[in-house]
Amino acid sequence: MPATPAYAHSWKHFLGSTLAYCYTVFLGWTTRIYWFKTPEAKQIEDEGKGLIYAVWHNQQLFLLYPYKGQKIAPLISQSSDGEYIARLLPKFGMLAVRGSTSRGGARALIHLLQAARSGYRPMLTPDGPRGPIYKVQPGILFLAKKTGLPIIPVGTALSHKFTVGSWDRMRVPLPFGKTALTYGKAVYVHSEEDMPRAAEELEKELNEATDKSEMFINKKHFDKTIPPKKKHSPR
Repeated sequence: MPATPAYAHSWKHFLGSTLAYCYTVFLGWTTRIYWFKTPEAKQIEDEGKGLIYAVWHNQQLFLLYPYKGQKIAPLISQSSDGEYIARLLPKFGMLAVRGSTSRGGARALIHLLQAARSGYRPMLTPDGPRGPIYKVQPGILFLAKKTGLPIIPVGTALSHKFTVGSWDRMRVPLPFGKTALTYGKAVYVHSEEDMPRAAEELEKELNEATDKSEMFINKKHFDKTIPPKKKHSPR
């Protein structure tokens, strides 16, 4: 069995996750949520069938409250930072699957498969955990191929937020605003040879869904340009 991380019983993570929970609930109470679902996705959800949610990495911070009480299984890194989110998820009725599609990817895939077979719906960030931003990596495609489940792209927008200067331009939601969650067309992966086509389609659907959300909330198109890499000044 793997060794228990030192932060597993950390007071810092206990306090941090508790404060994050309170803030997330406060956000939910003060944010107006608009849903725009495709008929196909709505039918799959209403019938309780399996699916995989996909959302760009920088759009994930305001998803816990809208999906509260649903059997969602997000993939969370095994890092100390990931511990905060992992502790939050059960408070919203979700299952934290620890791992990474880039590090220990096989084990993460096994855990996601087990979650899907137990009735949970995996939720992944296709461009995570390190990017490039807005570029689909193969992890989510392998999961879709193994399970046969459709990938439902979810594009979101926030009216009140600030943006962090990270590789993905992470958006941190602020209260008293509006958000839109727009679903794109379901993407299926039929075989390993089909993965390049599926990656291109998923990227297109995620960008279009995000653009529709941005136009509804902020009256402007989604900026999907890739930010330049920061240059390190000489020492």
